[in-house]
Amino acid sequence: MVRVANEPGFRRWLEQIRATGGCAHPIYLSGHTTWADPVSGDIIRRYSTESEPAGRLALRCNNRRSSRCEPCSYLHAGDTYHLVRSGLTGGKGVPAEVREHPRLFVTLTAPSFGRVHRADGRCHPRRHGGLCDHGRPLGCGQTHQDTDACVGQPLCPDCYDYAGHVLWHALAGTLWSRWAHAVRRHLATAAGIPQTHFPRYARLSFAKVAEFQRRGAVHFHAVIRLDGPDGPDTPPPPWGTAERLQEAVLAATGQVAVHAPYSPAVGDRVVKWGTQVDVHPIQAVGDAVVSDDTVAAYVAKYTSKSVGDAGGTDQRVTSLAEISIVAVSPHIRALMRACWRLGGLVEFADLNLRAWAHTLGFRGHVLTKSRSYSTTYTALRSARADHQRQVAGETASGVVVVESAWRYVTSGHTLGQAWFAKAIADQQAHARNDARDARAVRCFDVAA
Repeated sequence: MVRVANEPGFRRWLEQIRATGGCAHPIYLSGHTTWADPVSGDIIRRYSTESEPAGRLALRCNNRRSSRCEPCSYLHAGDTYHLVRSGLTGGKGVPAEVREHPRLFVTLTAPSFGRVHRADGRCHPRRHGGLCDHGRPLGCGQTHQDTDACVGQPLCPDCYDYAGHVLWHALAGTLWSRWAHAVRRHLATAAGIPQTHFPRYARLSFAKVAEFQRRGAVHFHAVIRLDGPDGPDTPPPPWGTAERLQEAVLAATGQVAVHAPYSPAVGDRVVKWGTQVDVHPIQAVGDAVVSDDTVAAYVAKYTSKSVGDAGGTDQRVTSLAEISIVAVSPHIRALMRACWRLGGLVEFADLNLRAWAHTLGFRGHVLTKSRSYSTTYTALRSARADHQRQVAGETASGVVVVESAWRYVTSGHTLGQAWFAKAIADQQAHARNDARDARAVRCFDVAA
């Protein structure tokens, strides 16, 4: 810390890190950009990193995981909030009339692959005891706290279906796609129209987020919206009600299935949703239990989480020996080994299980959405960059970039730099909390 504080250009470096929000793993670039008047060709402004500390500029890493970078994950969660909320209330290019469309908040879970310790009440109480085929008790009977290390761990690892767990993760994306098609088919059948004609009458839009449970299984929280044939700009047909949409969701959840590739090692496997399904209509009022703002905040909260919150790791593993020494729970390690073992079979080569062993076979982005649901992350970040340029007095009106050349230099902090970055991140977090508390007090005073 003393060495960093005494380096030339320390104050300017501190300004850069403050501009990144105290990013825990910034990306350093070097280069230059020149702006010119498009009519006269006169050079208006030129920026170069030649005068910056060490000749480089720090930028955010933009990592969504709070375990990797808390400041950037907070920013990503904020973008997710606005992305989801605009699909519920309008704005960001979405008409406000979407608040009148049928909208549901749906939670779909994975099935049971074996009994695990749980924290909701007594853990698997059994009055008459009993042992499994491997000589372990079928029940637990204790009351666990949410923070207990045993929560999510199987009562009997030998009874747990690790192969089924991994294959469910690998095919969860296909299961979701077939589920969405099944919802459309049920809606068309209920309306009395041919299933192939559904796009002429309505469109199903959604945004979903994947959450890892303590047992290492993913479940999905999804916002489902029924629009007209042209998306959010058109109202749904008269038969497209929230009640009918809810019936279609429940019917599709119980019927859809995906057959995994056959393998002599695991036999025939069928991937289905779990029996725990929650479906709630979304209300357009702020004080409702399932309101627009509540749902958007709930979905945004889970985008910053990862398999690391379930006792896993966010980094890829490259060998079976690495799985043996990685700092994860025994249950997660067994799932990673199952990924590695099944990934070596020809039948499952297309699932790329070894490449996704660190996420227990689950592939894809934590948040996905249909194209017409709302805006995009790119549009939100572009709007924020334009706003920051306007605040800095660098409006783009009548100005064009005529030359730009940048290259990657390095990334991350030294130990001393990391301390300063953490202090900046904490300071900005405290400032946000103070501002939030002040707004709450003002709202309370107005209500009183």
